Amino acid sequence: MLQYSFMQHAFLAGTIVAIMCGVIGVFVMARGLSFISHTFSHIGFAGAAFAIFIGWDPLIGLLLFTILSGVTIGQMGVQVFRRDASVSVMLSVFLGLGILFLSLSLKQANFATSILFGSVVGISMNEVWRIIIMTIIVLFFITLGYRWLKFDSFDPIGSKAAGLPVHFISVFFLVLLAISVSVTVQIIGALLVFALLTVPASAARYYTQSIFGMILLSVLFAIVGVWGGLILSYYTNWPVSFFITVIEALLYFKRCLTLSVH
Repeated sequence: MLQYSFMQHAFLAGTIVAIMCGVIGVFVMARGLSFISHTFSHIGFAGAAFAIFIGWDPLIGLLLFTILSGVTIGQMGVQVFRRDASVSVMLSVFLGLGILFLSLSLKQANFATSILFGSVVGISMNEVWRIIIMTIIVLFFITLGYRWLKFDSFDPIGSKAAGLPVHFISVFFLVLLAISVSVTVQIIGALLVFALLTVPASAARYYTQSIFGMILLSVLFAIVGVWGGLILSYYTNWPVSFFITVIEALLYFKRCLTLSVH
C-alpha cells in the first residue's frame, strides 16, 4: 500500500490535517462554534467554485472567502450567527453561489465531487507542502496565543473580567478556524468537515477533564480516523471520507454508550 506515491501523499496530508483538526477542534467545541465551522465549509465551497470560475487556484478562493467571513463574523459578533435562521440563510446563499459558479465553469462534475466530498488520495506533493505550511501557521498562532485562547474559551466570563481583549481573541480564532476549514475541505470535503473538526474533540471531552489531555486525545482520535479511513478505502475501494466519518462516529458513540450504561 505505501509503495504507491499517492498513498504516501494521502497518509502524510491526512496525518497533518488530523493533528491540526485535533488541536483546534478542542477550542471549537469549548467556544460553541461547531455551527460556524459547518458554515465556513459551505462558504469555502462557494469560494473554491468562484476561484475555478475565474481561473484561480481553488485554495485561494477557499481561503479568501472563509477568512473574510471569519473577520466579518468576528466584527459583527458570533452571537448574531448563533441564531438558526441566520445560519440557515448563510448556508443556503453560499451553497447556491457555489452551484452558480460551478454551472458557469467548465469543470463542474469532477470539481464538485472533489470539493464536496474530498480527494485525499488524489493529492499531489505540491498540495501536501501547502497543507504543511498552512498547518504550521495555524499551530504556531494557536501556540502563541494558547494561554489567552484557553482562558477565553473555557472561562469567557473570567477572561472578560480579567480585561483580556476578548473581541480580538474571537476574530483571531475565527481566522485560524477559517484557514483550518479551508485545509480540511481538501481532505474530507465541505459536506463532511464536521467529522474531523468537531467529532474527535467531542469524544475526547468524555475521557478527560484536562485541556491538554483533551487536545492529545482529540489528535489521536483524528489520526485513527484518517489512517483507518485510508486503509479501509484502499482495500475496499470505497470513499475515504465515508470511513473517516464512520470511525470518528464510532469513537464518539462508544464512549457515550459506556457512560449511559454506567
